[in-house]
Amino acid sequence: MTTRAAKFDDDELIPTRASLLAGLKYWDNAERWQDFFNTYWRLIYGRARRAQLTEQEAQEVVQETVISVAKQIPEFHYDPAVCAFKTWLFRIVSRRIADQFRKRRRAGPTLEPLADDDEGASFESIADPASLLPDAAWEMEWEENLIAAAMERVKRRLKPVQFQIFDYHVLQKHGALDTARHLRTNVASVYVAKHRVGQVLKREVEALRNGSNL
Repeated sequence: MTTRAAKFDDDELIPTRASLLAGLKYWDNAERWQDFFNTYWRLIYGRARRAQLTEQEAQEVVQETVISVAKQIPEFHYDPAVCAFKTWLFRIVSRRIADQFRKRRRAGPTLEPLADDDEGASFESIADPASLLPDAAWEMEWEENLIAAAMERVKRRLKPVQFQIFDYHVLQKHGALDTARHLRTNVASVYVAKHRVGQVLKREVEALRNGSNL
């Protein structure tokens, strides 16, 4: 496990989405940009691949999306009542995907055909880039991504042994006694880790879902 060993402080201030977006307006804020990339690149990449773009095209969508965010973020005002960040990012990603299809048409056929059993959506099924609201697929992809992002944040903030117990007991669904034996701890520690990690994870997921956290 490569999780950074660090004791989690329940009173630790977690950057809000608003503060993150404000920080992104400064081009030299490398830490915030890295945080942004780590949180959203899988969502963007997955969306591009499900639109049946090639590996290289999907990577370009990620890069071009980040560049677009960098250029447009100074004019973006965080106000969920007017335009949620999820919707704003959806529009940018959709336009970057459309750009790749236009490049493909100009360049000729793709060099990376999809597998016969690929279940990705065709470009025609991707929402119009000018659409005001994300489609159902984006909503599902966003939810899956925020859970994964929350999990990574929890792993970074907790002691590795606590997350290891949680992973083996809760995620891999081993019994408390089996977990204690396998990880050479006691059952009480298993239940403590389950409760502690579970509460932190729930808080992270809800914060991301409500737009109050990155």
